[in-house]
This record gives sequence, C-alpha cells and structure tokens, in this order.
Amino acid sequence: MEASNPLLQDMPIVDAHHHLWDLSRGRYPWLQQDYDADKFFLGDYRALCQDFLPAHYREASAGCRVIATVHVEAERDRSEQLAETAWLHEQHAEHGFPNAVVAHAWLDRPETDERLREHLRYPLVRGIRSKPVTAESPVESVRGQPGTMQDEAWLRGLSLLPQLGLSWDLRVPSWHLAEAAEVAAQFPQLPIALNHHGFAWDRSEEGLKRWRDAMAVLARQPNVHVKLSEFGLRDRAWHWADNARIVRETLAIFGWQRCMFASNFPVAGLRVGYRELVSGMLRMLQDLTPAQQRAVMADNALRFYRIAA
Repeated sequence: MEASNPLLQDMPIVDAHHHLWDLSRGRYPWLQQDYDADKFFLGDYRALCQDFLPAHYREASAGCRVIATVHVEAERDRSEQLAETAWLHEQHAEHGFPNAVVAHAWLDRPETDERLREHLRYPLVRGIRSKPVTAESPVESVRGQPGTMQDEAWLRGLSLLPQLGLSWDLRVPSWHLAEAAEVAAQFPQLPIALNHHGFAWDRSEEGLKRWRDAMAVLARQPNVHVKLSEFGLRDRAWHWADNARIVRETLAIFGWQRCMFASNFPVAGLRVGYRELVSGMLRMLQDLTPAQQRAVMADNALRFYRIAA
C-alpha cells in the first residue's frame, strides 16, 4: 500500500490529534492503577501502558512529512492538568512539537475561569477538551444531569471558551451528536472540533444511517469541524474499505473545508501503523483535488488551531 502511494513522503501533514506521556513524570490513572479493558472502546490496551515520548512519535511517523502536531490532553490525573501543559511546552522546546496544545479543564467547577486563565499562560494552548457526561448506550439517557451538555453550570463554563479565544474539542459517542448540535448553536462563536469522526462504532447499515443522520444535524452548525481519526473498532482488525466509506461519507456531510486528518497515536497504533494510516487516508482522499487533499491533511488544522506554518 505504502509503496504505491508517491504522496506518502511528499504530502505535508498536520497531525490534529495525538498524545504523549511519560509515566515517570506524571500520573495517568487509566494507564496505571485503573487499567480496565472492559471500559476501553478498543478492548485490551496493555500495549499503551508504557511511555510514549516525542522519540516514539517520530519513530512511528518515520517516512511521513509531519510538519506540525496538535497534542490533545491524555487524561493525566486531573490534579495535574497544568503540569501536563507545562510538560508539553518542555517537549516543544526540546523537540519542536507539539505545536498546539488542547488542555483539560473541568467546565462545571467554581475554579473553571481561573484554571482556563492559568492554561493560557502557556503560549501553545489553543483549546480545551472537557468531556461531558454521556450515556453508555443509545437506549439510555442522562439528559439534564450534572456535567451533561444541558447542565447550566457546565454551559457557563463552556461559554468562557470563546470569550478567552479557546476552541473546544468535542468527544462524545454518536448518539449524543444531536445534543452537541444544540450546544454548537448556542455558541456560534465557539470553534468546535469533533473528535474521531463522531465514532461510527455500529457498522451495520442501520447503525451507519443513525450515525449519518446525527452527523448531518451537527454539520448544520458552521462552527463545527471534524477530525478524520480513530476508525478502530473493538476486537476487530483495521479494515480499509470499511473505513474509507466512513471517511468519504464524513467528507460528503461536512465538506473538505471542515475536515482534518488526525492520527490519534499511540491509541490508533493498537490497530494500524502510522505509515499505513497515512497512506490509506491519502487513497481515501484521491477523489479530491491536490489542493483539497492538502487542506484536509494540513491546512485546515493549521487554520483551526492557529499554527504558524
């Protein structure tokens, strides 16, 4: 696959979503004492329970022309939110990346405003990922509960992001996308990046229709972009044809102008190699013009996360 794609080493890439961690420098409960494969969407993830540093990222992405990256908070212990941001700036100073940081802050706490402003002391911070409370399945509802997208305290915290020039990285399962559209409509000045294509986990025709319908509702809000990332499924191999369908349908719904490539490494590495992922993505984009391909692979993320080329 890689040898047949001459763009692999030529196409500039801005990786709009990846993670780094040093387990000796910080606490990551999900990787350490709270390991729970039953709750993780890909199942067994013991291979992730080790350091993933800039050198590991460079090794994984070798042969690809990565010109900039966006680090998204890696669920470091929530008492170390600012420490994660500070550590990432150390990595940038030494290694030249990440080039933008999406940090974590709780949105429904009395200290939310203070915490956001503390993050903004660090110049690479561009946005916040704070996951709302969600239901475990589409047949359940948590609507209106504390920490959900209808919680007034949570919404007050979210309203601070556009005031401070921050974007929001949205990560919810597909059955919450219509609710996310309601939030996007409430805050039209808030740039929103939907993580991981809205998680089309149910690949049955019925499941894909529900995902498409929900994505279409969200796409009506012009302030929402989407990351073409993390197509892995629980206990299943990475399947190019299935994932190509997801990518092409996402492009049809949102348009190439609002889609961004992202690797989600090292998590995606449980199912696919970095070079294979990039090569596969370029094949999936082959119906776009070269300029449109470059927009998806690099330019849209440069603009969204305000990264100097």
